[in-house]
Amino acid sequence: MKFMLMMNAPQGSSGDWDLTKWTHDELKAHIGFMQQFNRALKEEGVLVGAEGLAPPKDARIVRAGAGGAPEVTDGPFAETKEFLAGYWIVHVDTPEQAYAIAARASAAPGRGGKPLNMPIEVREVPSGPPVEP
Repeated sequence: MKFMLMMNAPQGSSGDWDLTKWTHDELKAHIGFMQQFNRALKEEGVLVGAEGLAPPKDARIVRAGAGGAPEVTDGPFAETKEFLAGYWIVHVDTPEQAYAIAARASAAPGRGGKPLNMPIEVREVPSGPPVEP
């Protein structure tokens, strides 16, 4: 079974996620944790892919415009309270294994080395649409 684990970070400048307030050492510890975490998942044979994402200020919303041309607007919307900061795709045997991996990711260190306990959304990635008998 494949699962996508999505790390959601709080929007705005409040709380422990405001990276502009982190020291160089705090950022280094956080990035080091993520790199080691990804290496561990790869060694465990469950990592399909993982990426961090650019901040929301760089995001765009795209729709098909006239004649199929891309219609691009700023996004995400201002009322968004959280944003997708990064994701992992893992291949495991049970949902519980995906939940355990998500809990490990959630414990990434933040300011002062304190675990962030970031919410990690876990969703199955189906292999395809159901086939009718």
